[in-house]
Amino acid sequence: MDIRFSGFGGQGIIKSGTLIGKAASLHDDKFATLTQSFGPEARGGACSAQLVIDKEPVLYPYIVRPEILVSMSQEAYEKFLDDLLPKGILLTDADLVKPHKIRKDVVMYSIPATRIAEEMGNRIFANVVMVGFFTAITRVVDSEAMKKALPGSVPERFIDINIDAFEKGYEYGIETLEKN
Repeated sequence: MDIRFSGFGGQGIIKSGTLIGKAASLHDDKFATLTQSFGPEARGGACSAQLVIDKEPVLYPYIVRPEILVSMSQEAYEKFLDDLLPKGILLTDADLVKPHKIRKDVVMYSIPATRIAEEMGNRIFANVVMVGFFTAITRVVDSEAMKKALPGSVPERFIDINIDAFEKGYEYGIETLEKN
């Protein structure tokens, strides 16, 4: 499975990719590679994390056209939408991405990840909300594997709130699938 997480620097895009890859390879009996791309700006510039997850060893770690695209900023959506394979899955942050060129050959799901994180007290958790949503919608990695990957990936004092953020995103994803 070829996956691209995209957004802007400071949103935890690379951390999201790392977390999913860790969950897949350490806790879900899969193989994963991660490559990353970001502009020279530390915060605010475009960035992406490219993941390849498979049941077999990954022989080529780069993706050309992802099967799943997660866009957490308008710029990322604009930049990467055309690369998404037909019949691919597009996940967006509903408040930060306003789709204007909707492709009929992809399936799109949205979550107000940043708003949910703000309601939890800090928008910094939006990426983990999105990871929960991604987990529910795509089923690429088991939800328990994702929760096991959080310790060691986030500061110890923030593990409980990150698990809560993950669960809020996951529950939103399950509810979204039930509606469709």
